[in-house]
Amino acid sequence: MAIVESESRAFDAAAFLASAGLGRRIVRLKPGQEFFAQGSPADSIFFLQIGSAKLSVVSANGKEATITLLSAGDFIGEEAIAAVGGLRLAAARAMTACTALKIEREEMIRVMHEEHTFSDLFVKFLLARSMRTQADLVDQLFNSSEKRLARILLLMAEFGKPGEPQVLIPPITQEALAEMIGTTRSRVSFFMNRFRKLGFIEYNGRIQVHKSLLNVILHDGFFEQNAVSAPLLTPPDGRAKRSRGKTARVGKIAQTAD
Repeated sequence: MAIVESESRAFDAAAFLASAGLGRRIVRLKPGQEFFAQGSPADSIFFLQIGSAKLSVVSANGKEATITLLSAGDFIGEEAIAAVGGLRLAAARAMTACTALKIEREEMIRVMHEEHTFSDLFVKFLLARSMRTQADLVDQLFNSSEKRLARILLLMAEFGKPGEPQVLIPPITQEALAEMIGTTRSRVSFFMNRFRKLGFIEYNGRIQVHKSLLNVILHDGFFEQNAVSAPLLTPPDGRAKRSRGKTARVGKIAQTAD
């Protein structure tokens, strides 16, 4: 009887994150609304139940950069448990209609201390977030802007996560994509048109991502020429021929001088 009673009282992390209760409540945000602003008090943590969001930071001169994308199953604002009276280092904003569980800092700390099932789940999330941050840094340092764009589109479509990928990604502008991968809007436009011509994506208002876009990530040589320069930057054929002719004449003059 004691065993049955113990099992009935087992903590259910999924139920805890799905419902309101003491120290936690359900919040709903429209696209563009903030979970919290940069510099605001870090006094709560959000668990994203439905929707997509982004984490961004604004520099002193007003330039905004997107740090990471968030999807259902992610925690937002985990820095709140680090110290009392801390401030948000970034802003979190809904990209689509979102439903989230807002957990007060004290309640989050309590349940982590008392429920090992929940603390294990949260630590796994933190490790996954750390690995994702490292992967983002490696991507930024070593991959071409074309590969970085392909990776962002695949992440937004949730390829690699359990279940079917979200083929239609949340609405996002080319300017925002350019900020995220560290390039210009014109380069993003060029690569997006190339992806579309190759059948990797479709877009008409909303971007539809196909699994074949993985080819950009998996096959280095095929796309390497675009990491160097776009065809728009290549001199016209006439200029190229004149340039080769001029080089040949210079070579002949040099041989005569020798």
